Parts: sequence; C-alpha cells; structure tokens
Amino acid sequence: MGEVFTFFGAIHDSHGFILVSHVLLTTVIVFAIAKMATSSMQIVPRGAQNVAEVYLDGVVAMGKDVIGEKLARHYLPLVATIGLFVLVANLIGIIPGFESPTSNINVTLALALIVFVYYNYEGMKNHGVIKYFASFVHLGDMNPIVKFIMTLVMFPIEIVSHLSRIISLSFRLFGNIKGDDLFLAVILMLAPVVAPLAPYALLTFSALLQAFIFMILTYVYLAGAVLIDDH
Repeated sequence: MGEVFTFFGAIHDSHGFILVSHVLLTTVIVFAIAKMATSSMQIVPRGAQNVAEVYLDGVVAMGKDVIGEKLARHYLPLVATIGLFVLVANLIGIIPGFESPTSNINVTLALALIVFVYYNYEGMKNHGVIKYFASFVHLGDMNPIVKFIMTLVMFPIEIVSHLSRIISLSFRLFGNIKGDDLFLAVILMLAPVVAPLAPYALLTFSALLQAFIFMILTYVYLAGAVLIDDH
C-alpha cells in the first residue's frame, strides 16, 4: 500500500524496507509481550502474566477438541507463537501510519510454509515415511488390483490436496488483511482526523478472527498428521 502514508515510508519509500521494518516491529512487540509476561512470574498471576496465561489456556482449549489436551500442550509453543505473531501483525495495521505485515503475500506464504513443513515432519517422525504417506489413501478391504489402481489415482490427488493447504493458509490470511487495510485506507481518506469507531471495532474483530482461524487450522493439520491411527 505504497499510496498510504506510513512512518517507515517517511524514512525510506522502498516497499521492501517498509515490509521488513513492519515485520521486525511485529517481532519486537511479540518479544516484548513475552518478556513482560515472564519477567516477574507469580503464583497468583497479575498484569501481563495474567493476560498471557489466559491466552495460552485459550490456545490449549482450542486445540483440545481437535488433537487432544496432551498434544495440544505439546504443540502449544508453535501454535501460540504463530498466533501471537499473526494477531500483532494484523492489529498494527489498524493504527494509522503503520501497515500490517500480513497484508503482504510473502509474509503469509512464509507462515504457511512453516506450518506445512512442520506438520509433515511431525507425521513422518511419529509414523515413519512409508506409513505416513500410505495414510494419504484409505481404501479399506478391496480387490488388490483395484486397490492398486485406485491408489495410483488417489495418491496424486492427496498430494495436490496437501500442497493446496499452503495456498489456502497464505491467501486466506493475505486476502482478508489486505482487504481490511484497503477498507481502513478509504475510511481514513473520508475521515482523516477522527475515523468512526465502528470500522475500528470491525477491523479489530477481523484481526482476532484471522489469527484464530490460522491457529485452529494449524491444529487440524497437525492432528491429521500425527493421529493417523484415529482416522
């Protein structure tokens, strides 16, 4: 969104510089939140620690029904970190003068690739390469010749289905946040001094929703990879 003023754009108008600056800003904010939450841990949580514990409990509860509480806690560091990064990246774009890193396809694609590589790695680590890829095709008991032919047909389809998850994860997040940024740009042009509060509330809800969707899909993909025997 080079046509919209950003503070980093005032330093250097290169879009690459603006994007990297906002990614680094998001990372710093995430680390700052983590630092505040863990700097003075108490038995009875207060302040930032209390907020962080509520967030982590929420992420575990989210994954509990999808993958079970034990595995939800096991994968909590990955899911909670990605979710917090996505949430902060979504929210900073609502502040005039800043741009959401997640409104750039390169950022959302990188996040999607992290999830894609990790859940496939976990599936192969837990079940072995052969059993993991064999789980892509579930044909049950049938004639061996027919089963072989169906496997040849269905296995490539399943591979394409898994690869499409990269596109699904990245473009869903990118499209929604890019649309939100464009919507906010129009609002600010119409009311540059005091933008209506209703659009800000809507954009905040959208930022939260997109972070939630990204996290729940990560849990779903992990469940599909590690819970093969429960399919």
